[in-house]
Amino acid sequence: MSGQWDESTSGADGRRRAAGGSRGSGSHGDGAPRGGVRTERPADAGGRVPAPRPGGRAEARRAAQGKGGGQGKGGAPSRGGGQSKGGGRGKSDGGQAEGTPAGGRAAARNSRKPKKNVKKILAWSVAGVLVVLAGTGGAIYYKLNGNIKSFDPDAISTDRPPEAVADANGNKPVNVLLIGSDSRAGNNSDLGGGDEVGARSDTTILLHVYADHKHAVGISIPRDALVTIPRCKLPNGTWKPEQQAQMFNSAFSVGNSDTGNPACTQNTVEKLTGIRIDHTIEVNFEGFAAMTEAVGGVDVCLPNDIYEGNINPNLGKKGKIVLPKGKQKVSGQKALDYVRLRHGIGDDSDVGRMKRQQAFLASMMAKVKGTGLSPTTLLPLADAATKSMTVDPGLDSAKKLMDFALSMKSIDLHDVKFLTTPWRYNGPRIDLVHPAVDNLWKTLLADRTIDGQDATGKQEDAPQTPAAAPETTPAAPPSPVAVDTPVKVAVYNGTTASGLAAKAAETLKAAKVTVTGVSTAKNTTKATTTVEYGSGQKANAEKVAALFPGATLTPTSAAGISLVLGKDYAGANATAPGAGSPSVPPPLPPDVVNDARSADDDICSNVSYG
Repeated sequence: MSGQWDESTSGADGRRRAAGGSRGSGSHGDGAPRGGVRTERPADAGGRVPAPRPGGRAEARRAAQGKGGGQGKGGAPSRGGGQSKGGGRGKSDGGQAEGTPAGGRAAARNSRKPKKNVKKILAWSVAGVLVVLAGTGGAIYYKLNGNIKSFDPDAISTDRPPEAVADANGNKPVNVLLIGSDSRAGNNSDLGGGDEVGARSDTTILLHVYADHKHAVGISIPRDALVTIPRCKLPNGTWKPEQQAQMFNSAFSVGNSDTGNPACTQNTVEKLTGIRIDHTIEVNFEGFAAMTEAVGGVDVCLPNDIYEGNINPNLGKKGKIVLPKGKQKVSGQKALDYVRLRHGIGDDSDVGRMKRQQAFLASMMAKVKGTGLSPTTLLPLADAATKSMTVDPGLDSAKKLMDFALSMKSIDLHDVKFLTTPWRYNGPRIDLVHPAVDNLWKTLLADRTIDGQDATGKQEDAPQTPAAAPETTPAAPPSPVAVDTPVKVAVYNGTTASGLAAKAAETLKAAKVTVTGVSTAKNTTKATTTVEYGSGQKANAEKVAALFPGATLTPTSAAGISLVLGKDYAGANATAPGAGSPSVPPPLPPDVVNDARSADDDICSNVSYG
């Protein structure tokens, strides 16, 4: 999350409010809101909501009258009903101040029943907090709006997936792209180290909030994954042509600017997934460190000690321990070290680092949710984040950010999942595994959870009284052959159509055939579906071929049976365009589902790879 922004409040009025009292809609001329509480913000408040002034109701009245809090002009401390300008008690001759019962606050407390007293104190405390929030809210939102920076709307591709359609209740899923930038611009170089030119995306997570607003899933996209980067706008206004087989994080670097190119990353994710990105949020090192401090630190865990040399491999020595083994609370620089760490743990890969980033986000969500999704919790966090944030044009106000954050308040931590796109190593780079990754995107488009639940929310609209049972029909045509002996088959998609291997695997499983794996064939221009079989497997191969009309048999020197799907199978299973809502996608591979993290998982589990 990158770039340098102006962190001061724009406008003369904004500067005045940051330095002095904030005015509510019904304030007196001295800045004190009607209702008896004057709210003040010191210049270094940083957007935090000020605490109510001490002293109870009497002091609140003095504040409203412009007397200040705690002392009269005569220098003696104010108590009970207050003091006159000369320092004596009462208005002129030592009597009581106007409006104060005889005997002061202690006598007033003793004259009431304890139970009612507690209620009244509680009521006034709540009222005081509400007045403070009302009095400062306008200034805080004004400040947050001044913090936020949005990217050029003209840099967003015009060739985009369609928007999700809302249901009868107006509910629809929301897809948010979260980008962590490693820009060294401004103060970021002090936190990130090094002097690299330009900016790259250290972290990219596609957060899908389901239409039922009870489930969410964050998908980490490996920065080294090879993808196609579409046309992207450069800082000089021209467009760079599409590039194939590029590392995913280089999309953010298109244009080689210190602020990065979040619009290009958004365009790339939309092309990769076929999913419309509703909002993009990019935060740099400085913003991330400030957010962790705003929440009072985040609990993390490491399986071994981490040394200075692990954080900076160019140091040339092991150095001191920076992050000790086991559970600990981190914030600021140490929090940044934790989420950026890739050496000295696991196989030193970015895959392991993504697992720690997922664990960190889960722990941070648990911290914020445990504190309470209220303005007093979210406003300091929002102030810290927005100072170093770039967002899409549709999320360029504090209200929109707060509304989005509060829309997730009903999601249970167990129903927030994190996982990484299905992947495999390709030398020093990463390939996304098809069709598993295609099924993942289809799962999100169908608004189904990774374990297959319908999270559209539509099931809640079903009639309360059961309707007449429809005539039962099978979900899929019955298999033409039932294989009654154990048969194992590997399935390969020999075409460029997505999802075919998974569909064929379902056909095999329905016929009691064991599928040993699904993947893309080396040759993706195969015309006819073929069943390849090794020595002694002809009879079983014939049974498999019978499940796929038109398939041919081919003996090979390799052991076992392989089903290679051709264009004939693709044509027979093509979905007509505009056929309506997405069909139910095939189940995700068990290893993808089992490797997912819930936001309430043990912070010490699943934090490294290899």
